[in-house]
Amino acid sequence: MGVIDEARAWRDQDPDAETRAELDHLIGAAEAGDVSAVAELHDRFDARLEFGTAGLRGELAAGPNRMNRVLVAQAARGFADFLLGRAGRGAGDDAPSVVIGYDGRKNSQRFALDTAELMAGAGIRAILLPRLLPSPVLAFAVRHFGVSAGVMVTASHNPPRDNGYKVYLGDADAGSQIVSPADAEIEASIRRVAAGSIEGLPRSSDYEVADEEIVDEYVRQTAALVTTPPSARLKVVYTAMHGVGWETSRRVFAAAGFEAPVVVEEQRDPDPDFPTVAFPNPEEPGALDLAYATARAASADLIIANDPDADRLAVAIPLAAGGWRALTGNEVGMLLGWRAAEGGATQLAASLVSSPALGAVAAHYGIAFTETLTGFKWVSRVPGLDYGYEEALGYLVDPQKVRDKDGISAAVAFLDLADSLAASGVSIEQHLIDFAERFGAFASGQVSVRVSELGEIPRIMADIRANPPTSLGGASVESTDDFANGYGDFPPSDIVRFRLSGGSRVIVRPSGTEPKVKVYLDAASNAGTGTERVAAATTQVAALEADVRALLA
Repeated sequence: MGVIDEARAWRDQDPDAETRAELDHLIGAAEAGDVSAVAELHDRFDARLEFGTAGLRGELAAGPNRMNRVLVAQAARGFADFLLGRAGRGAGDDAPSVVIGYDGRKNSQRFALDTAELMAGAGIRAILLPRLLPSPVLAFAVRHFGVSAGVMVTASHNPPRDNGYKVYLGDADAGSQIVSPADAEIEASIRRVAAGSIEGLPRSSDYEVADEEIVDEYVRQTAALVTTPPSARLKVVYTAMHGVGWETSRRVFAAAGFEAPVVVEEQRDPDPDFPTVAFPNPEEPGALDLAYATARAASADLIIANDPDADRLAVAIPLAAGGWRALTGNEVGMLLGWRAAEGGATQLAASLVSSPALGAVAAHYGIAFTETLTGFKWVSRVPGLDYGYEEALGYLVDPQKVRDKDGISAAVAFLDLADSLAASGVSIEQHLIDFAERFGAFASGQVSVRVSELGEIPRIMADIRANPPTSLGGASVESTDDFANGYGDFPPSDIVRFRLSGGSRVIVRPSGTEPKVKVYLDAASNAGTGTERVAAATTQVAALEADVRALLA
């Protein structure tokens, strides 16, 4: 079957008038000899979005290599078949169950409704959350309802034209995201469905819509993370980054006793076009500009930002010398880890690309520390976990409630920390210096190489392996750890780690959600005062960054 015939077959089963019209236009142009239209069809139909451990994520458009109603229907029925076949369970009283959530991106609600109808049509008990809500509420609902699985329709902090399909498993997986081999089994099930037309898939309106009680309970349990009433009356600026975080965060902050935040009005409400940011990711340059302007106007003490589905947290602080600075994910992570250790935690965890700082905290307090592969699907599965984080602004401060990163719970924990410090006359800036004096200074950085073709990523990784550096940032490479065939207790992964003289390290890996190769830079110092330690570690990271950029140029 040629690509035009494939496009016609896809169009004929597509229930979405917009993507049908889109394909009609491309098909007509291709038939008229438009070379670019033919190339576009090949890009959409020669491959398909694969269901990995991060689920599905891609640009909204027609075709199997894009996010659309046909692909989502195939994924929903394929996932339903996986759940029905898991442990030999079938339809009926002992049927599996699933809770489904969605954010404010384009088509999120429609994809969620399709999933609910197809799950119910397959004989699975389906519960749809009452309205668009943050990802952490969906992750909470999986455990709260005791269901077999959860589906969250979101592309998190991806560009505006993207959407995605994230999956959690209940039962023995306790509400964590999927890991291998479940991803491959679900993908195989989806491909079996995709061999036919979605027109014949049974649908049912016999799904449940959850009561608002699920949101109320998430708010109650999250607010309970604050055990001492706030007293410092901090003035906090909050931005939802055009996502779904504001309404739930506002309720949680109020229930915990914090002052109502000054909200960045332009970014408060869900908007799938994300009009004020190039990328709706708090880590991206310029994303916090409106928050900084709001904070300056309000003479604020702190900035709190969630990404669009509110599973990530960004923090910015005023500096004694003037101006504002966004903390890195590692800085927030190590401060929350210190807070957790002081609060009696016995098990900390971080992904291997995160700063070694949390391991130093654990060693100081004589408690367990586990390093995991990248992704909260791994961090959340550490037995006995009390606190875990990942440098990409992800923090898990309440594993009994949610087994995934939670930007709202993390915001509450950080506000509680900032309040207690302020009550003692200590700023977050000073607290970072205190951390360096107690545990050593840890500085980190990152270099990202965005590619236009995904095929460039394996080439870059192969070149790194074939031509490894002998020195970086003035430090010699003492050892190279290649995870391609597994390393220690880690399964095979596309990761290369360079350990350098003086304790620095550089880690190279492809992004799991974006067309990027990411390089993580870490340096540490234990010499001198806290301020001197921070300066030394920061200087070394800058030297590493310069050499890494030259290496990848």
